[in-house]
Amino acid sequence: MPGREVMPSTIRRSPRKAQDTWAKTHDAAVETYGEGERSHRTAYASLKNSFEKVGDHWEPKGRKGPSDAQAAGGGPARRAPTAQGVDANAPKEHLMTVARKLDVPGRSRMTKAELVTAIQKANNNRTRAARGGR
Repeated sequence: MPGREVMPSTIRRSPRKAQDTWAKTHDAAVETYGEGERSHRTAYASLKNSFEKVGDHWEPKGRKGPSDAQAAGGGPARRAPTAQGVDANAPKEHLMTVARKLDVPGRSRMTKAELVTAIQKANNNRTRAARGGR
């Protein structure tokens, strides 16, 4: 199934480059692994290298590279929790900017890890609302 047909709504609301990255990687992964979860995970891994989830869509990151411990490597034998599209490797200042954009309450007193968790929660809430489920 072509990537554009199965593209998640958060990516459909994102810039064209993010959509192209996800679709091309998904289609290549389907040729290698077949349709399913592994192809979707591969496409997300590629997307997270250049984009981060902000609210209900993906935006370009200031720098390319892994966004969390799982993305940094290890493969299926070393499953680590992901940051769900939040660029957990970004400096705290960047996370504060994203938290401000999402109007996360109490952000000025949060540690970097707390900011990542709060941004994840805000992203999930925005995505749920954008899909009509609040």
